[in-house]
Amino acid sequence: MKLPSFPFFPFPVLVSLSLPLLAACTRTDPKASPSTPPPSPATASAPSPAPTAPAAPTSYPIRGEIVGFDLPRQVLVIHHEEIPGYMPAMTMEFTAPGIDLTKLREGQRLAARMGAPLDGVFPLTEFRLLDPAQDQAVAAAALALRQDTFTRGKNVYREVGEPAPSFTLYNQDGKAVSFATFRGQRVVLNFIFTRCPVATMCPASTAKMMALQAAAKKAGVKNLELVSISFDSAYDTPPVLKQYATERGIDTTNFSFLTGPENAIRDLLAQFGVIAQPGENVFKHTLSTLLIGPDGKILHRVDGSTWTPDDFLPRL
Repeated sequence: MKLPSFPFFPFPVLVSLSLPLLAACTRTDPKASPSTPPPSPATASAPSPAPTAPAAPTSYPIRGEIVGFDLPRQVLVIHHEEIPGYMPAMTMEFTAPGIDLTKLREGQRLAARMGAPLDGVFPLTEFRLLDPAQDQAVAAAALALRQDTFTRGKNVYREVGEPAPSFTLYNQDGKAVSFATFRGQRVVLNFIFTRCPVATMCPASTAKMMALQAAAKKAGVKNLELVSISFDSAYDTPPVLKQYATERGIDTTNFSFLTGPENAIRDLLAQFGVIAQPGENVFKHTLSTLLIGPDGKILHRVDGSTWTPDDFLPRL
């Protein structure tokens, strides 16, 4: 069955639905990730606790370029990109506790998390240098995905049997990972965000993926990759995803957590038919888990988080 016809705009369209269909998750940074829903979308049916109003953000992810140093003060000068909702692009002084500034050089690009200023200087944590080639690969893939979403128009949603969209995102180690990397493997893919507090939503989805990973290993299944893509890319940086996996004891040898440009995430949500909608201090979203075959085609789809490993294991 094809998705009903809706007007298409240059960006993924959020079709108006009755909000009770979506489960709410508290979110500190309410940035939109609307996307086109699949036919008759299913969502987790368990009731959600009433969300509480979160505190204002105390840190923000930044990306920028090193333009200078003040080594006696242990300060580096960075021209950073715009921090949406907080400050425009500008050149500022930062500290980076634990980082040897003598090993850095001007012109290097970095990503980090900026905390509240101390004595007028902003401290950085989760500091990592960026690889220009990987950045370019992710940006080029995001542009191609944007064009593909626009070209598909009202047929943006990909049915079972269609090829999955191509993408390149960063994994929990900060490495650019192309979907083509998974060719020849069976891929079980879903969308989550790490701060989701509702036990029956993202936490349940991650637990199901872990159970499937264990069951597949016990059954001797080879060539399996599990992939969770965060739709809260502003917060879920690679270090955050790595910590999320480490705290849960997840074996990341064949379980990747991905993040990337917000526009690329929105396009993937649209093409995979997952809704992610912010509200006032809450984040409402649907859940879907998909099986993609070795040839890159979507083989199976389960909506909600009530599935079991037996829903996928016989298909692996």
